[in-house]
Amino acid sequence: MIDFNNASFVKLNPWDLASAQKDLQQILHADEQVYLAFKGIRDSVTFTSKRILALNVQGMTGKKKDFTTLPYSKIQAYSVETAGTIDLDSELVLWFSGLGKVTLEFGRGVDIYTVNRLLGDKVL
Repeated sequence: MIDFNNASFVKLNPWDLASAQKDLQQILHADEQVYLAFKGIRDSVTFTSKRILALNVQGMTGKKKDFTTLPYSKIQAYSVETAGTIDLDSELVLWFSGLGKVTLEFGRGVDIYTVNRLLGDKVL
């Protein structure tokens, strides 16, 4: 499992939904839809109709992959930090029952309000 407390996630940027659906098709459930997808250099975070799916690509070749499922039902609280004038990145902090705090940093150009609305629909 990904160690979110010690992981140095590269800033996540928008990822084409069709590409995300195709790349994750082996792990997605038959009726699961990709709502939002973000990708770093190799790792990604995808918000689906059922869960948040974190992909950690490992090793030199990238053939070894760790898929971590973060169920919406286990989110106890979340915080959204928008981009500013100097700090152009936004941040999402999630608190999960049994896991603790998970922090995701998004690069400029990510509509963090859309992430906030999706989480509100799934969690509240």
